[in-house]
Amino acid sequence: MKKLLPALLACLLTAACAAQGEPDLPVPSPTLTIDLPRSEEGVPALNVYVTARDTIVPMDAEAYVAGVVAGEMKNDWPLEALKAQAILARTFVLRFVSEKESRYEGADISTDISEAQAYDESAVNDLVLQAVEETKGLVLLTPGGALPYTWFHAHSGGMTALAREGLGWKEAEPAYTRVTEGLESDQAPAEARAWSADYSVSSFIYACRQTGAEVNTANRVTVLERGESGRAVSLSVDGTAVSATDLRLALGSTVMRSTLLTELSSDGQTVHMAGKGYGHGVGMSQWGAYALALDGLTGEDIALHYYDGLSVAKVW
Repeated sequence: MKKLLPALLACLLTAACAAQGEPDLPVPSPTLTIDLPRSEEGVPALNVYVTARDTIVPMDAEAYVAGVVAGEMKNDWPLEALKAQAILARTFVLRFVSEKESRYEGADISTDISEAQAYDESAVNDLVLQAVEETKGLVLLTPGGALPYTWFHAHSGGMTALAREGLGWKEAEPAYTRVTEGLESDQAPAEARAWSADYSVSSFIYACRQTGAEVNTANRVTVLERGESGRAVSLSVDGTAVSATDLRLALGSTVMRSTLLTELSSDGQTVHMAGKGYGHGVGMSQWGAYALALDGLTGEDIALHYYDGLSVAKVW
């Protein structure tokens, strides 16, 4: 298994911050020890399984990040929003190769969104390349020098979530996730701001069973538990608890677009849902990044805004 072992000490990071005297600038970081080939500039080389080509494509980490930015965010968005996305994408890939192996043999990571990040090399344009170049080597780090999980989503519905409620996170809640206002742009499309969906009772019961819940009827459906952001953590389906995050995946995350539910009912034949936002709600809101960029925040500031206690570090 390929390992990425961050030799990053909190004391060194603190000293570097003090030496700079500018808290909003990237924190210089000791070199990461990476078990991957690197260029003279220190940029790691990756073997990326590209699903669209059905083959492994060698590329450096910055080229991969460009494809991710173009796949995850519209390539005509404000530069600083694209820069924030680049920082998160770069942090993600380094964290991935540090602790996981791709399901595709011989690859360090893939463009399969069920494994990693979206990727669209055809959408890479000059603005995306500028965003990647101007954030070259920048990642987010925890106070102890570890690479965090850099989650992001389309629209928070007004309030971001902790990993426990938004993702059904089973491990200890990361210290850097937080519930905060999403600050989304008014230009976000209506389907990102709010949604509604109806399911036949039979399809709803089938989805509940896919989560592992022993559900046979769905005459009364209510929210059983909500998390800190107001998102549904679990539902009661005729008295049986069903994980809201698992159910969202089973029903289809592009249909049940969030767990920030505003309506939930059943008439015995149809289950009706409505909610706010699009995505799991954890970490950076992309439509929030859009608005913050127009408000004049830098890519670094936007990347940090949706997390607690992280810093920006330059690792090559």
